[in-house]
Amino acid sequence: MVGAGLAGSLLAILLGKQGHEVIVCERRPDPRGKGFIGGRSINLALSARGINALAAAGLAERVLEDAIPMRGRMMHSTEGRLNYQRYSSDPNDHINSVSRGGLNLTLLDAAAELPNVRLLFNRRCTELDMNAPGAVFLDDSTGESERIEADAILGADGAYSAVRLEMQKTDRFNFSQSYLEHGYKELMIPPTAAGEFAIDPNALHIWPRGGSMMIALPNRDKTFTCTLFWPYEGEHGFSAIRGEGDIKPFFEKHYPDAVPLMPTLVEDYTRNPIGSLVTVRCAPWRLDGRVAILGDAAHAIVPFYGQGMNCAFEDCVALAERIESRGADREAAFAEFEAERKPNADAIADMALDNFIEMRDKVGSRVFLVKKKFEHALHRIFPRLYTPLYNYISFTLVPYAEARARAQRQTLIVRLCLGALGLLALVILVAIARSLAS
Repeated sequence: MVGAGLAGSLLAILLGKQGHEVIVCERRPDPRGKGFIGGRSINLALSARGINALAAAGLAERVLEDAIPMRGRMMHSTEGRLNYQRYSSDPNDHINSVSRGGLNLTLLDAAAELPNVRLLFNRRCTELDMNAPGAVFLDDSTGESERIEADAILGADGAYSAVRLEMQKTDRFNFSQSYLEHGYKELMIPPTAAGEFAIDPNALHIWPRGGSMMIALPNRDKTFTCTLFWPYEGEHGFSAIRGEGDIKPFFEKHYPDAVPLMPTLVEDYTRNPIGSLVTVRCAPWRLDGRVAILGDAAHAIVPFYGQGMNCAFEDCVALAERIESRGADREAAFAEFEAERKPNADAIADMALDNFIEMRDKVGSRVFLVKKKFEHALHRIFPRLYTPLYNYISFTLVPYAEARARAQRQTLIVRLCLGALGLLALVILVAIARSLAS
Protein backbone atom coordinates (compact mmCIF):
# COMPACT_ATOMS: atom_id res chain seq x y z
CA MET A 1 0.00 0.00 0.00
CA VAL A 2 1.44 3.37 -1.00
CA GLY A 3 0.00 6.13 1.19
CA ALA A 4 -1.08 6.12 4.83
CA GLY A 5 -3.61 8.90 4.58
CA LEU A 6 -7.31 8.40 5.17
CA ALA A 7 -7.97 5.97 2.32
CA GLY A 8 -4.70 4.05 2.63
CA SER A 9 -5.00 3.49 6.36
CA LEU A 10 -8.67 2.45 6.14
CA LEU A 11 -8.01 0.01 3.30
CA ALA A 12 -5.08 -1.44 5.24
CA ILE A 13 -7.45 -2.14 8.15
CA LEU A 14 -10.08 -3.76 5.93
CA LEU A 15 -7.53 -5.96 4.16
CA GLY A 16 -5.74 -6.73 7.41
CA LYS A 17 -8.98 -7.94 8.93
CA GLN A 18 -9.35 -10.31 5.96
CA GLY A 19 -6.01 -11.85 6.89
CA HIS A 20 -3.80 -10.29 4.21
CA GLU A 21 -0.23 -9.24 4.96
CA VAL A 22 -0.20 -5.49 4.32
CA ILE A 23 2.80 -3.16 4.17
CA VAL A 24 1.87 0.53 4.17
CA CYS A 25 4.52 2.99 2.98
CA GLU A 26 4.03 6.71 3.64
CA ARG A 27 6.35 9.51 2.51
CA ARG A 28 5.60 11.72 5.54
CA PRO A 29 6.87 11.17 9.10
CA ASP A 30 4.71 9.19 11.51
CA PRO A 31 2.10 11.71 12.74
CA ARG A 32 1.60 9.70 15.92
CA GLY A 33 5.03 10.80 17.10
CA LYS A 34 5.75 13.94 15.09
CA GLY A 35 2.30 15.47 15.16
CA PHE A 36 -0.05 15.60 12.21
CA ILE A 37 1.43 17.36 9.19
CA GLY A 38 -1.49 18.42 7.08
CA GLY A 39 -1.22 21.17 4.52
CA ARG A 40 -4.86 20.48 3.67
CA SER A 41 -8.20 21.27 5.21
CA ILE A 42 -8.37 20.69 8.95
CA ASN A 43 -12.07 19.79 8.82
CA LEU A 44 -13.94 17.19 6.85
CA ALA A 45 -17.65 16.48 6.45
CA LEU A 46 -18.39 12.86 7.33
CA SER A 47 -21.72 11.57 6.03
CA ALA A 48 -23.54 8.27 5.49
CA ARG A 49 -21.12 6.74 2.98
CA GLY A 50 -18.08 7.41 5.11
CA ILE A 51 -19.82 6.23 8.27
CA ASN A 52 -20.78 2.99 6.52
CA ALA A 53 -17.14 2.40 5.56
CA LEU A 54 -15.90 3.13 9.07
CA ALA A 55 -18.51 0.71 10.41
CA ALA A 56 -17.06 -1.99 8.16
CA ALA A 57 -13.75 -1.42 9.95
CA GLY A 58 -15.44 -1.34 13.37
CA LEU A 59 -14.55 2.32 13.90
CA ALA A 60 -17.74 4.29 13.28
CA GLU A 61 -18.71 4.75 16.93
CA ARG A 62 -15.18 5.74 17.93
CA VAL A 63 -15.00 8.42 15.22
CA LEU A 64 -18.51 9.78 15.77
CA GLU A 65 -17.77 10.33 19.46
CA ASP A 66 -15.50 13.21 18.42
CA ALA A 67 -17.69 14.51 15.59
CA ILE A 68 -19.94 17.56 15.69
CA PRO A 69 -23.30 17.17 13.91
CA MET A 70 -24.28 19.87 11.42
CA ARG A 71 -27.97 19.84 10.52
CA GLY A 72 -28.06 22.70 8.04
CA ARG A 73 -26.44 25.72 6.45
CA MET A 74 -26.33 29.12 8.14
CA MET A 75 -26.13 31.85 5.53
CA HIS A 76 -24.47 35.17 6.43
CA SER A 77 -25.38 38.18 4.27
CA THR A 78 -23.15 41.23 3.82
CA GLU A 79 -25.54 43.09 6.13
CA GLY A 80 -25.04 40.45 8.83
CA ARG A 81 -28.46 38.84 8.44
CA LEU A 82 -28.64 35.12 9.18
CA ASN A 83 -30.72 32.60 7.26
CA TYR A 84 -30.78 28.95 8.33
CA GLN A 85 -31.47 26.21 5.78
CA ARG A 86 -31.97 22.65 7.02
CA TYR A 87 -30.26 19.97 4.98
CA SER A 88 -33.32 17.75 5.13
CA SER A 89 -36.94 17.62 6.18
CA ASP A 90 -35.95 14.64 8.36
CA PRO A 91 -34.69 16.03 11.70
CA ASN A 92 -32.39 13.01 12.10
CA ASP A 93 -30.41 13.80 8.94
CA HIS A 94 -27.11 15.59 9.47
CA ILE A 95 -23.50 15.61 8.36
CA ASN A 96 -20.60 15.56 10.81
CA SER A 97 -17.61 17.84 11.19
CA VAL A 98 -14.52 15.75 11.94
CA SER A 99 -10.84 16.55 12.30
CA ARG A 100 -8.76 15.29 9.38
CA GLY A 101 -5.74 14.82 11.63
CA GLY A 102 -7.69 13.17 14.43
CA LEU A 103 -9.40 10.78 12.02
CA ASN A 104 -6.11 9.86 10.36
CA LEU A 105 -4.56 9.14 13.77
CA THR A 106 -7.52 6.95 14.73
CA LEU A 107 -7.16 4.95 11.53
CA LEU A 108 -3.39 4.59 11.92
CA ASP A 109 -3.77 3.41 15.51
CA ALA A 110 -6.35 0.83 14.42
CA ALA A 111 -4.11 -0.36 11.58
CA ALA A 112 -1.12 -0.64 13.90
CA GLU A 113 -3.11 -2.89 16.23
CA LEU A 114 -3.33 -5.56 13.52
CA PRO A 115 -0.35 -7.95 13.64
CA ASN A 116 -0.35 -8.45 9.86
CA VAL A 117 -0.20 -4.71 9.00
CA ARG A 118 3.17 -2.91 8.95
CA LEU A 119 3.39 0.88 8.81
CA LEU A 120 6.57 2.38 7.33
CA PHE A 121 7.03 6.16 7.33
CA ASN A 122 9.47 8.51 5.58
CA ARG A 123 9.26 6.12 2.60
CA ARG A 124 8.88 7.96 -0.69
CA CYS A 125 7.97 5.84 -3.71
CA THR A 126 10.57 6.50 -6.41
CA GLU A 127 10.12 3.56 -8.77
CA LEU A 128 7.47 0.99 -9.59
CA ASP A 129 8.14 -2.39 -11.15
CA MET A 130 4.94 -3.20 -12.98
CA ASN A 131 5.97 -6.75 -13.80
CA ALA A 132 7.22 -8.14 -10.46
CA PRO A 133 5.34 -6.29 -8.91
CA GLY A 134 7.48 -4.34 -6.51
CA ALA A 135 8.44 -0.80 -5.66
CA VAL A 136 11.51 1.14 -4.62
CA PHE A 137 11.20 3.53 -1.70
CA LEU A 138 13.64 6.20 -0.58
CA ASP A 139 13.89 6.49 3.19
CA ASP A 140 14.05 10.26 3.67
CA SER A 141 15.34 9.83 7.21
CA THR A 142 18.44 7.86 6.14
CA GLY A 143 18.79 8.59 2.42
CA GLU A 144 18.82 4.85 1.66
CA SER A 145 16.64 3.10 -0.91
CA GLU A 146 14.75 -0.12 -0.28
CA ARG A 147 12.92 -2.43 -2.67
CA ILE A 148 9.73 -4.02 -1.37
CA GLU A 149 8.18 -7.01 -3.16
CA ALA A 150 4.44 -7.65 -3.06
CA ASP A 151 1.85 -9.58 -5.02
CA ALA A 152 -0.10 -6.34 -5.55
CA ILE A 153 0.57 -2.62 -5.21
CA LEU A 154 -2.29 -0.33 -4.21
CA GLY A 155 -1.87 3.41 -4.66
CA ALA A 156 -3.76 5.57 -2.17
CA ASP A 157 -1.22 8.37 -2.28
CA GLY A 158 -3.35 11.35 -3.16
CA ALA A 159 -4.00 13.70 -6.06
CA TYR A 160 -0.31 13.85 -7.00
CA SER A 161 0.10 10.09 -6.76
CA ALA A 162 3.52 8.57 -7.41
CA VAL A 163 1.84 5.27 -8.31
CA ARG A 164 -0.40 6.93 -10.89
CA LEU A 165 2.59 8.81 -12.30
CA GLU A 166 4.26 5.48 -13.03
CA MET A 167 1.05 4.14 -14.57
CA GLN A 168 0.91 7.20 -16.84
CA LYS A 169 4.06 5.92 -18.54
CA THR A 170 2.20 2.85 -19.80
CA ASP A 171 0.46 2.66 -23.17
CA ARG A 172 -3.08 4.09 -23.59
CA PHE A 173 -3.35 5.55 -20.12
CA ASN A 174 -5.75 8.51 -20.09
CA PHE A 175 -5.17 11.32 -17.63
CA SER A 176 -6.46 14.85 -17.11
CA GLN A 177 -6.31 17.38 -14.33
CA SER A 178 -8.12 20.71 -14.22
CA TYR A 179 -7.73 23.48 -11.69
CA LEU A 180 -10.40 25.92 -10.61
CA GLU A 181 -9.63 29.60 -10.99
CA HIS A 182 -10.21 29.68 -7.24
CA GLY A 183 -7.89 28.71 -4.41
CA TYR A 184 -8.47 28.27 -0.70
CA LYS A 185 -6.96 29.66 2.49
CA GLU A 186 -7.79 28.77 6.10
CA LEU A 187 -8.51 31.13 8.99
CA MET A 188 -9.87 30.61 12.50
CA ILE A 189 -12.67 31.77 14.80
CA PRO A 190 -11.60 31.13 18.43
CA PRO A 191 -13.97 30.43 21.35
CA THR A 192 -15.58 33.34 23.18
CA ALA A 193 -14.08 34.76 26.38
CA ALA A 194 -16.43 32.39 28.23
CA GLY A 195 -14.95 29.42 26.37
CA GLU A 196 -18.02 28.76 24.20
CA PHE A 197 -18.60 28.55 20.46
CA ALA A 198 -18.77 32.03 18.94
CA ILE A 199 -21.48 30.98 16.45
CA ASP A 200 -23.92 28.07 16.14
CA PRO A 201 -21.83 24.86 16.16
CA ASN A 202 -24.54 22.69 14.60
CA ALA A 203 -24.50 24.42 11.24
CA LEU A 204 -22.11 24.79 8.36
CA HIS A 205 -21.70 28.55 8.05
CA ILE A 206 -21.49 30.11 4.59
CA TRP A 207 -20.77 33.69 3.56
CA PRO A 208 -21.75 33.58 -0.16
CA ARG A 209 -20.47 36.57 -2.13
CA GLY A 210 -21.16 35.84 -5.77
CA GLY A 211 -17.79 34.94 -7.26
CA SER A 212 -16.32 33.95 -3.89
CA MET A 213 -17.29 32.70 -0.46
CA MET A 214 -16.13 31.81 3.03
CA ILE A 215 -17.29 28.80 5.05
CA ALA A 216 -16.79 27.78 8.69
CA LEU A 217 -16.93 24.33 10.32
CA PRO A 218 -16.88 23.65 14.07
CA ASN A 219 -14.12 21.88 15.99
CA ARG A 220 -14.26 20.02 19.30
CA ASP A 221 -12.12 22.68 21.01
CA LYS A 222 -14.89 25.26 20.39
CA THR A 223 -13.02 26.89 17.51
CA PHE A 224 -14.20 27.16 13.91
CA THR A 225 -12.01 26.54 10.91
CA CYS A 226 -12.89 29.10 8.25
CA THR A 227 -11.99 28.50 4.63
CA LEU A 228 -11.88 31.20 1.98
CA PHE A 229 -12.69 30.09 -1.55
CA TRP A 230 -11.61 33.04 -3.64
CA PRO A 231 -10.46 33.49 -7.22
CA TYR A 232 -6.73 34.01 -7.54
CA GLU A 233 -7.25 37.18 -9.57
CA GLY A 234 -9.77 40.02 -9.58
CA GLU A 235 -11.20 42.58 -7.20
CA HIS A 236 -12.77 39.84 -5.05
CA GLY A 237 -9.75 37.54 -5.21
CA PHE A 238 -6.49 36.94 -3.41
CA SER A 239 -4.72 39.38 -5.71
CA ALA A 240 -6.86 42.22 -4.30
CA ILE A 241 -4.98 41.99 -1.00
CA ARG A 242 -1.49 43.32 -1.65
CA GLY A 243 -0.34 43.76 1.93
CA GLU A 244 -1.32 43.37 5.58
CA GLY A 245 -3.00 46.77 5.54
CA ASP A 246 -5.55 45.55 2.98
CA ILE A 247 -6.74 42.51 4.95
CA LYS A 248 -9.00 43.95 7.63
CA PRO A 249 -10.65 46.61 5.40
CA PHE A 250 -11.42 43.93 2.79
CA PHE A 251 -13.07 41.68 5.38
CA GLU A 252 -14.95 44.57 6.99
CA LYS A 253 -16.47 45.29 3.60
CA HIS A 254 -17.32 41.72 2.55
CA TYR A 255 -17.59 39.77 5.84
CA PRO A 256 -18.46 42.43 8.42
CA ASP A 257 -20.12 40.11 10.95
CA ALA A 258 -17.11 37.76 10.95
CA VAL A 259 -14.42 40.35 11.68
CA PRO A 260 -15.23 40.81 15.41
CA LEU A 261 -15.05 37.01 15.80
CA MET A 262 -11.55 36.75 14.29
CA PRO A 263 -8.96 38.49 16.50
CA THR A 264 -6.07 36.79 14.68
CA LEU A 265 -7.43 37.49 11.19
CA VAL A 266 -4.41 39.40 9.91
CA GLU A 267 -1.91 36.92 11.36
CA ASP A 268 -3.84 33.89 10.06
CA TYR A 269 -4.28 35.36 6.60
CA THR A 270 -0.61 36.30 6.35
CA ARG A 271 0.72 33.01 7.71
CA ASN A 272 -1.49 30.44 5.99
CA PRO A 273 -0.80 29.44 2.37
CA ILE A 274 -3.19 29.45 -0.56
CA GLY A 275 -4.08 25.93 -1.68
CA SER A 276 -5.21 24.94 -5.18
CA LEU A 277 -8.38 23.06 -6.09
CA VAL A 278 -7.94 20.28 -8.63
CA THR A 279 -10.09 17.65 -10.30
CA VAL A 280 -8.24 14.55 -11.49
CA ARG A 281 -9.66 11.98 -13.90
CA CYS A 282 -7.84 8.99 -15.30
CA ALA A 283 -8.34 5.52 -16.75
CA PRO A 284 -7.63 2.74 -16.29
CA TRP A 285 -7.31 2.58 -12.51
CA ARG A 286 -5.47 -0.73 -12.71
CA LEU A 287 -2.70 -2.57 -14.47
CA ASP A 288 -3.74 -6.20 -14.88
CA GLY A 289 -3.85 -7.74 -11.41
CA ARG A 290 -0.64 -6.12 -10.21
CA VAL A 291 -1.41 -2.45 -9.57
CA ALA A 292 -4.54 -0.46 -8.70
CA ILE A 293 -5.22 3.08 -7.51
CA LEU A 294 -8.09 4.51 -5.50
CA GLY A 295 -9.27 7.64 -3.73
CA ASP A 296 -7.70 10.93 -4.79
CA ALA A 297 -5.00 9.05 -6.69
CA ALA A 298 -7.71 7.87 -9.10
CA HIS A 299 -10.26 10.69 -8.89
CA ALA A 300 -9.43 13.82 -6.90
CA ILE A 301 -12.46 16.11 -6.67
CA VAL A 302 -13.12 19.61 -5.37
CA PRO A 303 -14.57 19.77 -1.83
CA PHE A 304 -17.90 21.45 -2.48
CA TYR A 305 -20.14 18.45 -1.91
CA GLY A 306 -18.17 17.31 1.13
CA GLN A 307 -17.70 13.92 -0.54
CA GLY A 308 -13.98 13.54 -1.24
CA MET A 309 -13.29 11.47 1.87
CA ASN A 310 -16.67 9.72 1.75
CA CYS A 311 -16.11 8.70 -1.86
CA ALA A 312 -12.59 7.45 -1.10
CA PHE A 313 -13.91 5.44 1.84
CA GLU A 314 -16.51 3.85 -0.45
CA ASP A 315 -13.61 2.90 -2.74
CA CYS A 316 -11.93 1.13 0.18
CA VAL A 317 -15.00 -0.96 0.97
CA ALA A 318 -15.64 -1.81 -2.68
CA LEU A 319 -12.03 -2.83 -3.33
CA ALA A 320 -11.77 -4.88 -0.14
CA GLU A 321 -15.01 -6.69 -1.00
CA ARG A 322 -13.80 -7.49 -4.52
CA ILE A 323 -10.44 -8.76 -3.26
CA GLU A 324 -12.20 -10.98 -0.73
CA SER A 325 -14.77 -12.35 -3.18
CA ARG A 326 -12.27 -12.98 -5.99
CA GLY A 327 -9.56 -14.54 -3.86
CA ALA A 328 -6.29 -14.87 -5.78
CA ASP A 329 -7.79 -13.50 -9.00
CA ARG A 330 -6.55 -9.94 -8.54
CA GLU A 331 -7.16 -9.00 -12.16
CA ALA A 332 -10.88 -9.75 -11.89
CA ALA A 333 -11.09 -8.01 -8.50
CA PHE A 334 -9.45 -4.83 -9.79
CA ALA A 335 -11.50 -4.83 -13.01
CA GLU A 336 -14.79 -5.20 -11.13
CA PHE A 337 -13.75 -2.51 -8.68
CA GLU A 338 -13.05 -0.02 -11.46
CA ALA A 339 -16.23 -0.91 -13.35
CA GLU A 340 -18.27 -0.22 -10.22
CA ARG A 341 -16.52 2.89 -8.95
CA LYS A 342 -15.35 4.84 -12.03
CA PRO A 343 -18.83 5.99 -13.18
CA ASN A 344 -19.67 7.03 -9.63
CA ALA A 345 -16.41 8.92 -9.16
CA ASP A 346 -17.02 10.79 -12.41
CA ALA A 347 -20.56 11.62 -11.30
CA ILE A 348 -19.58 13.08 -7.91
CA ALA A 349 -16.73 15.02 -9.54
CA ASP A 350 -19.26 16.74 -11.80
CA MET A 351 -21.73 17.30 -8.98
CA ALA A 352 -19.04 18.80 -6.75
CA LEU A 353 -18.23 21.37 -9.43
CA ASP A 354 -21.94 22.13 -9.86
CA ASN A 355 -22.38 22.51 -6.11
CA PHE A 356 -19.57 25.06 -5.98
CA ILE A 357 -21.62 27.35 -8.19
CA GLU A 358 -24.70 26.71 -6.03
CA MET A 359 -22.91 27.45 -2.75
CA ARG A 360 -21.09 30.47 -4.14
CA ASP A 361 -23.83 32.12 -6.18
CA LYS A 362 -27.27 30.73 -5.34
CA VAL A 363 -27.68 29.79 -1.68
CA GLY A 364 -28.35 33.38 -0.66
CA SER A 365 -31.03 34.05 -3.29
CA ARG A 366 -34.77 34.02 -2.58
CA VAL A 367 -35.42 31.81 -5.59
CA PHE A 368 -33.01 29.21 -4.20
CA LEU A 369 -34.64 29.35 -0.75
CA VAL A 370 -38.11 28.84 -2.23
CA LYS A 371 -36.80 25.94 -4.33
CA LYS A 372 -35.27 24.25 -1.27
CA LYS A 373 -38.44 24.69 0.79
CA PHE A 374 -40.46 23.21 -2.06
CA GLU A 375 -38.08 20.22 -2.29
CA HIS A 376 -38.28 19.61 1.46
CA ALA A 377 -42.08 19.83 1.36
CA LEU A 378 -42.24 17.28 -1.46
CA HIS A 379 -39.87 14.97 0.39
CA ARG A 380 -41.88 15.29 3.61
CA ILE A 381 -45.23 14.64 1.89
CA PHE A 382 -44.02 12.02 -0.62
CA PRO A 383 -40.87 10.51 0.95
CA ARG A 384 -41.00 7.42 -1.27
CA LEU A 385 -41.60 9.36 -4.45
CA TYR A 386 -39.29 12.35 -4.10
CA THR A 387 -35.83 12.66 -2.55
CA PRO A 388 -33.68 15.78 -3.10
CA LEU A 389 -30.30 15.19 -4.71
CA TYR A 390 -28.44 16.42 -1.62
CA ASN A 391 -30.25 13.82 0.51
CA TYR A 392 -29.33 11.06 -1.91
CA ILE A 393 -25.67 12.07 -1.80
CA SER A 394 -25.26 12.78 1.91
CA PHE A 395 -27.78 10.57 3.68
CA THR A 396 -28.05 7.39 1.59
CA LEU A 397 -25.77 4.78 0.04
CA VAL A 398 -27.38 5.04 -3.40
CA PRO A 399 -24.47 5.08 -5.90
CA TYR A 400 -23.59 8.60 -7.03
CA ALA A 401 -24.38 8.05 -10.71
CA GLU A 402 -27.74 6.45 -9.90
CA ALA A 403 -28.55 9.23 -7.42
CA ARG A 404 -27.90 11.86 -10.07
CA ALA A 405 -30.04 10.00 -12.62
CA ARG A 406 -32.91 9.63 -10.14
CA ALA A 407 -32.75 13.32 -9.23
CA GLN A 408 -32.81 14.30 -12.91
CA ARG A 409 -35.90 12.14 -13.50
CA GLN A 410 -37.59 13.63 -10.44
CA THR A 411 -36.85 17.16 -11.60
CA LEU A 412 -38.33 16.42 -15.02
CA ILE A 413 -41.48 14.92 -13.48
CA VAL A 414 -41.92 17.86 -11.09
CA ARG A 415 -41.52 20.35 -13.95
CA LEU A 416 -44.06 18.48 -16.05
CA CYS A 417 -46.49 18.38 -13.13
CA LEU A 418 -46.04 22.08 -12.42
CA GLY A 419 -46.50 22.82 -16.11
CA ALA A 420 -49.68 20.75 -16.19
CA LEU A 421 -51.00 22.50 -13.06
CA GLY A 422 -50.20 25.86 -14.61
CA LEU A 423 -52.00 24.92 -17.80
CA LEU A 424 -54.99 23.63 -15.82
CA ALA A 425 -55.11 26.86 -13.83
CA LEU A 426 -55.01 28.86 -17.06
CA VAL A 427 -57.85 26.80 -18.56
CA ILE A 428 -59.94 27.32 -15.41
CA LEU A 429 -59.29 31.07 -15.44
CA VAL A 430 -60.25 31.31 -19.11
CA ALA A 431 -63.42 29.31 -18.44
CA ILE A 432 -64.30 31.57 -15.50
CA ALA A 433 -63.64 34.68 -17.58
CA ARG A 434 -65.86 33.42 -20.40
CA SER A 435 -68.57 32.50 -17.91
CA LEU A 436 -68.50 35.98 -16.40
CA ALA A 437 -68.49 37.59 -19.84
CA SER A 438 -71.60 35.69 -20.87
